[in-house]
Amino acid sequence: MAYLSDLVVEQATAQPEAEAVVFEETRLSYGRLNERVNRLANGLEELGLRRGDHVALLLENCHQYLEAYYALSKAGMVAVPLNWRLSDEELRYIVDHSESAALITDQGHAKAALLLRERIERLEHLIGVGVEENSGLTSYEEILATGSPDEPSREGLDEDGLAVLMYTGGTTGLPKGVMLSHRNLLAAVNAIAGIGMQATGARTLYALPLFHIANWQAFLFHAVGGCVIVSRRADPKRIVDLLLREKPVLVNLVPTVYESLLAFPGIEDLDFSFVGRFTVSGAPMAADSMRRCEKVFGMRFGKGYGLTEAAPAVSSLGPDEYAFEGDPKLVAQGRSVGKPLANVEVRICHQDGRKCKTREEGEITVRGPNVMLGYWRDPERTREALRDGWLWTGDLGFVDEEGYLFLTDRKGDMIISGGENVHPTETENTLQEHPAVREVAVIGLPDPKWGEAVKAVVALEPGGAASEDELIAFCKERIAGYKCPRSIDFAPELPKSTVGKILRKDVKKWYSESES
Repeated sequence: MAYLSDLVVEQATAQPEAEAVVFEETRLSYGRLNERVNRLANGLEELGLRRGDHVALLLENCHQYLEAYYALSKAGMVAVPLNWRLSDEELRYIVDHSESAALITDQGHAKAALLLRERIERLEHLIGVGVEENSGLTSYEEILATGSPDEPSREGLDEDGLAVLMYTGGTTGLPKGVMLSHRNLLAAVNAIAGIGMQATGARTLYALPLFHIANWQAFLFHAVGGCVIVSRRADPKRIVDLLLREKPVLVNLVPTVYESLLAFPGIEDLDFSFVGRFTVSGAPMAADSMRRCEKVFGMRFGKGYGLTEAAPAVSSLGPDEYAFEGDPKLVAQGRSVGKPLANVEVRICHQDGRKCKTREEGEITVRGPNVMLGYWRDPERTREALRDGWLWTGDLGFVDEEGYLFLTDRKGDMIISGGENVHPTETENTLQEHPAVREVAVIGLPDPKWGEAVKAVVALEPGGAASEDELIAFCKERIAGYKCPRSIDFAPELPKSTVGKILRKDVKKWYSESES
């Protein structure tokens, strides 16, 4: 396989009648899925789009989302998945920065799409999935109806060419466009396939947002001719219903979703023995939560480490490689994120590039065919991240004598809350806009539900007045909800360095010391 779309082409040739995608009342065989993908790819060209064009995707989970990924691959275009939880201004920045010429959206986000077209001259085409008539958007199904079902020409395609431009948090608060090629994505799929999480014809439940790098899960099961059961959203009732009805063998969720499932009425009385493995993505999961999940779901959990820049596969820890109690070696391994995957190299380095010794902390660097091409329109950050063929992740950790990777901190202070990346600078800058705020520090604190909760500590202007609720509401008007503080404390002064820089780590110590 050379291109992302080959995942579908090969299965459509080998087993056209096998079930490929289930979404609500829609069930698509591989043959039908490939035909729809072809019609969309050809229809986009008939609309006036050309190879190399960028197409943004502002959709909730649906089978059309997967069709778009594959169709853009066949057409030689680039998918730009958008987080629909972002504010209008955040979406405008990404669509503009990515130089997207078209956007595929749904009825729930049609108003935001129309606003984007008004504000971005380059954004010429708006395509609507399930939109109402006279919405101002071109109908997705009408494009398929007129598009040819024939395979598009591969002339000019390049497996090292850009396939997906996925935006992730940046050190300045502005998101970075991670450039992932066909080779990057397929290398990650092959690496994950090597740890035996699937079998030919197997079924998986996909409930995480398809704009997330966790979309490897869907690609993985199509690589082996399996079926992807797509859930529109990750609400517990919907997930439980799909689990019991469709009986997938792999379920991959973030800690917050597992927490919501544990709180679902009657969950302890249900039988999930048909699931071969539950896995955790997006954020670390507390050991106590994993214990409760194993008791309720009757399964051992797998976990690992990855990042968007590695498409995302780096390491994996299988359910037989750790324990919560008993064998000290297995207990210790349970604090790790596993060993590097088959086609991935991991090296722990000092900042000058020297390799760290065993158990010596340093920055985690990664090398392999899954490592990104670079950051879109950002050569300086690309040079910082990619050095001598290695990806410098910004995460700190060490490797033990057995080769297990342990994470110790995030160099850039990134907060992962509910599987979403939150950079403190962006939240701090937003709070700083309030006239009563003099200075602010934003940190992440351990949280049993969210993995980490966004916490702000604010010093007010002399004579200034603002309540916790007022400041949180102020943030929610300006940035995505998951980036807003879940709680705010007030202090007369924040700790600073000798040059006046606010020391987040010292603020964080206030809370770690209060718990000790």
